[in-house]
Amino acid sequence: MTERAILPWSDIELPDGLSARLYDGTGPLPDGDLDDVEVYVLPYDSGSEPTKLIARLPALKLVQALSAGVEKLVPLVPAGVKLANGRGLHDLSVAEHALALIHASQRDLPRWFAQQATASWDREHTRSLADSRVLLIGHGSIGQAIERQLVAAEAVVTRVASTARPSERVHGVGELAELLPSADIVVLILPETPATMGLFGAAELAALPDDALVVNVGRGSAIDTGALTAETVSGRLRAALDVVDPEPLPAGHPLWSAPGVIITPHIAGGSASFYPRAKRLVAEQLRRYVAGEEPLHVVS
Repeated sequence: MTERAILPWSDIELPDGLSARLYDGTGPLPDGDLDDVEVYVLPYDSGSEPTKLIARLPALKLVQALSAGVEKLVPLVPAGVKLANGRGLHDLSVAEHALALIHASQRDLPRWFAQQATASWDREHTRSLADSRVLLIGHGSIGQAIERQLVAAEAVVTRVASTARPSERVHGVGELAELLPSADIVVLILPETPATMGLFGAAELAALPDDALVVNVGRGSAIDTGALTAETVSGRLRAALDVVDPEPLPAGHPLWSAPGVIITPHIAGGSASFYPRAKRLVAEQLRRYVAGEEPLHVVS
């Protein structure tokens, strides 16, 4: 029997023995006969609607997500169906964005952009990334990609993960109380789990020195929004955020206008480099599936 797949793009080279239909996440969910669909590649960054299709695929054997974090998908995938994530697809894209946020904050780019609009030439020296002490919280593949760029910028990087790995010079989150007071910049690249939600609360933020920069390119829930708002509105801390809690941040929320805060709308992972890499991964997963081989990046 020919295995069938649902894919978000039409330009994927299909292996022999596999047919596919297109669903890019826009418009209504596919209808008609879905009883023999065995592989579903979720459209990227298309909200929750595409996930509703999972429950309508009785022959499903593999769900391929194109995001690195799949915590919200796990409960939706039936027992016996494999779930694979997009590990590695976003590493460079998120790393670029994280470094852009850091550079923009350290070199005060919003100020100069505003001056350009008024043709003003006021000058002042700014902070720098070079020689800054950066606490990198989350040391998976994305964190490692960010670290490479930080090191290239001659920042001083301290690695932190959920569990300490002394042989790799990685500290555990249990050591944050000791590490935070000496950090100029904190970068969070954390998934959303019970252990990470609210990890950065009022106490952790208070432990940072004045004028420290808090960067979040992981999940907004890792930071207590109220506590961060209080620290930034007062001007004591700065922040550069690609993710917030809640998302989207409501109009009129004080974080929008807090001094020293830069906000981008959760777009770090979706640069031009992502799509060719994602298509290569999907093609390889389909080849492996038809050949009876184990897919890459299966989530346990």
